Amino acid sequence: QVQLVESGGGLVQPGGSLRLSCAASGFNLGYYPVGWFRQAPGKEREGVSYISSSGGTTYYADPVKGRFTISWDNAKNTVYLQMDSLKPEDTAVYYCAALRRDGKGWSDPSRYGYWGQGTQVTVSS
Repeated sequence: QVQLVESGGGLVQPGGSLRLSCAASGFNLGYYPVGWFRQAPGKEREGVSYISSSGGTTYYADPVKGRFTISWDNAKNTVYLQMDSLKPEDTAVYYCAALRRDGKGWSDPSRYGYWGQGTQVTVSS
């Protein structure tokens, strides 16, 4: 079965850190660029970060620049999102997905497929 599985979410205090994992099963995720997205209640899904299949190109949304880091572990067929200096506004369900369609803009969710079920991140004191 082809799927992505996110893990690593949880409850953390402001200023804390979490590392999210995006693991693939049933296919080689390394063939695809990968994006991390998040969706807060009542809001649209938004792009958080992107990494090319080679790992040589990364992008970050402005609200997370300098705080989040995306990376590959090809041996484990996994993409990570290291999140530091977390803020309450980072609270959301975080999803990973593989880029599968041509188009413009790395943060357009319609270009992605193989969505995982998401992992909840809650930043609160």
